[in-house]
Amino acid sequence: MRLHETALGGARLVADSFVHLHNHTEYSMLDGAQKLKPMFAEVDRQGMPAVAMSDHGNMFGAYEFQQVAKGFGSVKPIIGIEAYVAPSSRRNRRQEFWGPGGQRAVSDDGEGSKDVSGGGRFTHMTMWATGAQGLRNLFYMSTEASYTGQFPAGKPRMDMELIAEHAEGVVATTGCPSGAVQTRLRLNQYDEARQVASAYQDIFGKENYFLELMDHGLSIERDVREGLLRLARELSLPLLATNDAHYIHESQADAHDNLLCIGVGKNKADEKRFRFSGSGYYLKTAAEMRALFAELPEACDNTLLIAERVGSYDEVFDNVDEMPQFPDVPDGETQESWLRKEVLTGLAMRYGDPVPTEVLERFETEMSVIGPMGFSSYFLVV
Repeated sequence: MRLHETALGGARLVADSFVHLHNHTEYSMLDGAQKLKPMFAEVDRQGMPAVAMSDHGNMFGAYEFQQVAKGFGSVKPIIGIEAYVAPSSRRNRRQEFWGPGGQRAVSDDGEGSKDVSGGGRFTHMTMWATGAQGLRNLFYMSTEASYTGQFPAGKPRMDMELIAEHAEGVVATTGCPSGAVQTRLRLNQYDEARQVASAYQDIFGKENYFLELMDHGLSIERDVREGLLRLARELSLPLLATNDAHYIHESQADAHDNLLCIGVGKNKADEKRFRFSGSGYYLKTAAEMRALFAELPEACDNTLLIAERVGSYDEVFDNVDEMPQFPDVPDGETQESWLRKEVLTGLAMRYGDPVPTEVLERFETEMSVIGPMGFSSYFLVV
C-alpha cells in the first residue's frame, strides 16, 4: 500500500516525511523519558506533521498531551496506547506459556525467554484512536483492563474479547516484538501466528490492522521479520514502520538508562539488571527512518496514512455542562442569579437582617467559585 496524496501536505510527504506512532512519554512510568513540550518541539522542528502517544498500559496522559498539542498547531496529536494483552482471558490469573507442552520456551542462548512476556502474563499491542469514538473505546478498555485484568503484582491487561467489543474507531498493529503474533513466530508457530493476525484483522478490519516493523538491531526483530512479511502477503495486511521511542535525542540514552535503574531498583553497575538492548530509541528523523526501511518504503508511507485518518478529539475533551438544570427559575433570572437570591434569603433567616459582614464575605467567596464553575444549577437542585 503506497500513499500518494495526503491532507497533511501532499505528495511531498511520501518522499521525505514520517510520523512517530510508537512513542513513550513520561507517562510510561520509569520507562519513557519524553516530556511532552520538548517532544512536540522536536517533532515540530523536524517538520513532521503529527506525533502519537502510546504509553504502557495507561492513558492518563491523554488530556495533557491534547492540551500541549494546541501550542503546536502544525503538529497533529494522535492518542493511543501500548496495551498489555492477556495470552488468553484477562480474568485468568495464572501464568501461561506457549512453548511445547505449555512450558516456558527459553531463548537459544539459554539466558532468557522467547515466550509470553512478563513471565507468562501478557503480550503487547499498539492501538490508536482515529477520533472521539475510538478514544472513548480506548479509555474504556484501559479502565476495564485495570479493573478486571490486573494480574497480581502485574499489569492492567486487556484481552481479545474486550478488544473485539470496543474496536470501533481504533487502528491497531501486531505491536512490538512482545506482541502475540511475533511471539508465536519466535516460537516457530506460524499457523498460530496467522490465526491471531487473521482474528484481529476481522476485529479491526483490513484497513485498520497493520503489521508493525521495528529495527533496533535486535535478533528478536530480525527473527520475526520474514514471518511478518509472509503474513502481509498471505493476508494482504499493510506494513507499518515504527521506532520504539523512549527519549527525544540520541544523546539522552544514558540518562534514560539511569531512569531504568530507578525503575527496577538496581545499581547501574549491576551487569544482570534490566537494560535496553540494541540502539536508536529516540525520535529519529524521517530520513533516518526511511533509510532504515529503504526496502519497504510503504511501511513509512503508512505512518502518514494513519495520521491523515485521525480526526479531532475535541468532542471528548471540550468542557460540556452536564449539570442538571433547576426547572423553576423565574422569568428574568438565571440559574446563578436565582441561587444568589435564594441563599441571601436563607442567610437573612438564619443570621437576621442585616446579614453580618463576615458571613456576606464568605458568601461572595463561595459564589465566586460556584458561579464560574457552572455549579449554580446543581446547588439549586440539591
